[in-house]
Amino acid sequence: MSKAIALVLLAAMLVQIVKPLGLPGLRKRSDFWKVAVLAIVVMMVTVAVRPG
Repeated sequence: MSKAIALVLLAAMLVQIVKPLGLPGLRKRSDFWKVAVLAIVVMMVTVAVRPG
């Protein structure tokens, strides 16, 4: 599941660079870093929640 999330977020970063998503806070091409920060946070949560 974490690989699927990573692929979706990677695709969102690529789309943001090519054609901005137009969501609030993601209106410019240079805002792709915000998607990267979201990806890092999601991965940290996934690792923290995963059973031992």
